[in-house]
Amino acid sequence: MRHINFLILTFLLLSGCTTRKPETEITDLTRYVDPFIGTGYHGHVFLGANVPFGGVQVGPTNYVKGWDWCSGYHYSDSIVTGFSQLHLSGTGIGDLGDVLITPFTGELKTSPGTQDKPLSGYASLYSHKDETARPGYYSVIMKGYDILAELTASERVAVHRYTFPEAREAHIAINLTDGIGWDKPTEAFIKKVDSQTYTGYRFSTGWAKDQRLYFAIRLSKPIGSFQLFNDQKPEPGDSIKGEKILGMFNFSTSKGDKILLKVGISPVSEKNALANIEAEVPDWNFEDVSLAANKMWNKELGKVIIKGKNESDLRTFYTALYHSFTLPVLFNDNNGDYRGTDKKVYSNPGFKNYSIFSLWDTYRAEQPLFTILQPERVNDMVNTMLNIYKQQGKLPIWPLMGNETDCMVGYSAIPVIADAYFKGFTGFDINLAFEAMKASSTRDDYGMKYIKEKGFIPADKEKESVSKAMEYCVSDWCIAQMAKKLGKTDDYEYYSKRAGLYAQYFDSIRQFVRPKLENGRFREPFSPFQSIHEWGDYTEGNAWQYTWLVPQDVEGLIRLFGGDHQFITKLDSLFVVKGDMGEKASSDISGLIGQYAHGNEPSHHITYLYAYAGQQWKTAEKNHFIQRTLYTDKPDGLCGNEDCGQMSAWYIFSSIGFYPVNPANGAFVFGSPLFDQVTLNLPSNKQLIIKAINNNEKNIYIQSVKLNDREYTHSYITYKEIMQGGYLEILMGPLPNQQFGSAPKDRPASIIYN
Repeated sequence: MRHINFLILTFLLLSGCTTRKPETEITDLTRYVDPFIGTGYHGHVFLGANVPFGGVQVGPTNYVKGWDWCSGYHYSDSIVTGFSQLHLSGTGIGDLGDVLITPFTGELKTSPGTQDKPLSGYASLYSHKDETARPGYYSVIMKGYDILAELTASERVAVHRYTFPEAREAHIAINLTDGIGWDKPTEAFIKKVDSQTYTGYRFSTGWAKDQRLYFAIRLSKPIGSFQLFNDQKPEPGDSIKGEKILGMFNFSTSKGDKILLKVGISPVSEKNALANIEAEVPDWNFEDVSLAANKMWNKELGKVIIKGKNESDLRTFYTALYHSFTLPVLFNDNNGDYRGTDKKVYSNPGFKNYSIFSLWDTYRAEQPLFTILQPERVNDMVNTMLNIYKQQGKLPIWPLMGNETDCMVGYSAIPVIADAYFKGFTGFDINLAFEAMKASSTRDDYGMKYIKEKGFIPADKEKESVSKAMEYCVSDWCIAQMAKKLGKTDDYEYYSKRAGLYAQYFDSIRQFVRPKLENGRFREPFSPFQSIHEWGDYTEGNAWQYTWLVPQDVEGLIRLFGGDHQFITKLDSLFVVKGDMGEKASSDISGLIGQYAHGNEPSHHITYLYAYAGQQWKTAEKNHFIQRTLYTDKPDGLCGNEDCGQMSAWYIFSSIGFYPVNPANGAFVFGSPLFDQVTLNLPSNKQLIIKAINNNEKNIYIQSVKLNDREYTHSYITYKEIMQGGYLEILMGPLPNQQFGSAPKDRPASIIYN
């Protein structure tokens, strides 16, 4: 018996486990989510009802009065035009807003109104005190009509419940005309199937140039009459087609009458939209659907259990997790059908198809977050990208509802796919993946022709030349490392050279990355503060911010500066220097600390660069300040666009205590943990329990680290170590331990750790 016990103990020690009791506490975590966080300032987040990664995002829509209404809703507003079925979250461009449904009473009106006369139609005033929002549920009282509007959702079906006052004339408008932002209808259709069922489609153009949405509406009871309008003019019949289409349900109500609508959507057909309703919401129990949505959110939020700190911090954290799990969205039907970027319908593809990947943003942290907290979705997301490649000849840049927007610079699907491969995800065709990477990186557009011919992109030939080149280098490093692992020596050497081309832009005298002209000289005059030149040399940034965009080779960047001391001196300056960014500076450059811009993604890794030069304690210092000043639990609690989860992903990682500087090498650099204890619930019933000992508002510096009771001197932890689970203990203190992570062997490096 003693011999058996000895063997068991030996096995536990060798496997890195301990005998401590696992953390299993999971509570109602949705109570900590406040969907209003980020609806103010420039957060641009979606407000309404949805489920994790759900294809429906049903919520209130205001008049779009400018950039801050990209999601269709802004906290400063007080007029609702109706409740549309699709919304973006945190983007810098507005679109969607499809199938705007509005209940109202009184005189029949055929439009919400106009911005000049916002209450001239059926739009209504509302007050925040009459709004309720929680995961999977939204409600508001429409003050103009005393109607309580409630919304909930499954993956592909929105459920509306409207409680009416007594009204001789009551209506529900089905508006296929109005969209959000750039969205404009090109063709719409609606028809009556029976007294409770209506189907149709809405084709539109905008950011998504050819969006095709099919819908089905099922009513809880027959309606008195159904009217049709084309460009606000009535037309007879039970169906109608045109650009500016409106359907109107007319009836009368007693006080407290409830009318429910189930709205199924599909990228494929009206038939599939109806089938989605039958599969996902067959009954009429609104509470059951809402409870099911809440349960789905609790399951996903429960992948991280937080202890310590106050409820404000818990609200900030779990709302960040909620935002990060909102996108990308399912873009298929319950039976698996979806429409590709080639507009063909694909049946039984063998994976769940997704859309709305803000890859220029999310490759940095949100996609790596999924490899830890959403590993079951990673292969599907990669397969989505590979099938887009097969349909359009290149990997997605910014895919939106079956469209390629080509928005932002770089080919940022590549780090996502490489990261999945390096971390051991095998549910996709690696040879196809490598083919797609090469095809996407050897085109002639967006400056790549010059990369191949000259080794740099001339600023007098291509706009945003510096940003494009810097992003290409990140992805080319990923291709090189994949080629190495696949034994493709020639490709490895070619892409390794391309990954180092960022040095072509580095001015060793001024110590900035700068635009180069076709003649090989740096552009003059030059200001590191100016974000926009006549040609636009930087994308939503300036030289102060883009000089650090070398996450794939920080050691090489340090060498360009002349060593650790010079590198840190310049990095210190970033956080204090001030200057005029010019009249054309992008609104996205927000959350400024000196010239560090936390409100925009190219800056997100920068605070962690100190660790590469042996001063991890400065990373801790900067991160604690950002966590405490640029994230709050208020409507203006995000300092910039949420960008489909990336802004929140930074906070999730950083408050846990580490961050993926290089998006594809499996290393996570330590910062300054915010919480006393974090439990990551991992696959195979494993857990990583992270305890920050002596953690408080003064003790922000890491003194030492232990992993499974063993001294751990690295200033980073690897994906493999995280996913094995165990206990990570971080001892905190009020003064820096300048020796922690300072030795070259303990610093993060640009190598593959998996």
